Amino acid sequence: MANKLSGKKVAILAADGFEQVELTRPRAALDEAGATTTVVSLKAGKIQGMNHADKGDTVAVDQTLDKAKPEEFDALMIPGGLMNPDTLRSSAEALEFVRHFFREGKPVAAICHAPWVLIDASVIRGRTVTSWPAIKTDVRNAGAHWVDQEVVVDNGLVTSRKPDDIPAFNQKMIEEFCEGRHTATSGTGSAELET
Repeated sequence: MANKLSGKKVAILAADGFEQVELTRPRAALDEAGATTTVVSLKAGKIQGMNHADKGDTVAVDQTLDKAKPEEFDALMIPGGLMNPDTLRSSAEALEFVRHFFREGKPVAAICHAPWVLIDASVIRGRTVTSWPAIKTDVRNAGAHWVDQEVVVDNGLVTSRKPDDIPAFNQKMIEEFCEGRHTATSGTGSAELET
């Protein structure tokens, strides 16, 4: 997959409490595919990763939300964890950053609890998505169709459930990020389910 994403800039939107492997493994796959990845967060410095309920490693923040310009990125990836998306969905700046990608038809990948951010950004109505099973009711209440699949692709939106799904998530994320802009990402798309 080397250089498939050469020249593409990917924003990784994360805050304290991200699930460590859901940031580090997709980022490594994107970097290996030639993308330039930038960790965007609410604050400067480092953000705390988690290994489920235990503290993991920290990751350096490359840009803060107040300085990051979404129009400079080709795609967006949002890792899960419990605290990370809960913090992000409470930030008006983070939600507006996410909305840009949907308005512009840019591909987005979200794993585990990350669809919480999409719910609060009001961008998943009519979409077919998956997520950590505990938030399926939230997803359905937001007007999306929730399915229990390893990875789901719906018109440039890639979603997966958990760390075990990362290999499939990475593969589909790279494919979609390679394709680039999609015609319309704020409405009903046709979902591609993988098992």
